Amino acid sequence: MRRNLLLLREMRDAVEQIRDLAVGLTVDQVEADTIRRSALLWHFTVLGEAANQIPAEIREAHPEVAWRAATRLRNRIVHGYWSIEIETLLATAADDLPTMSAQLQTLIATLHDGDDPTGLDSQG
Repeated sequence: MRRNLLLLREMRDAVEQIRDLAVGLTVDQVEADTIRRSALLWHFTVLGEAANQIPAEIREAHPEVAWRAATRLRNRIVHGYWSIEIETLLATAADDLPTMSAQLQTLIATLHDGDDPTGLDSQG
């Protein structure tokens, strides 16, 4: 499989895991469940790391995807772990990730089918 397709699938899967772990819960519920909190942080980290590894050509051809926001959040988690607010993660999961999930699924389908007019399916 092509690397870009794998990265996009990794991002999609991380988004779905985040949503499963977070949506509908309160900050207090997540903070009280250290395993859930750790899993949530892990999946946000995976999402941002994969987004960061997507080649610039793909990111530029698809600016609608919040590539940089995912990477910035990952960096904040990894480099400032103690300062991340669970409220921010929950809001991101509820408000931003449904759109990202749909965008990633469209990109995956496009790359998988080889229909992308930008030729991005040859990137890896």
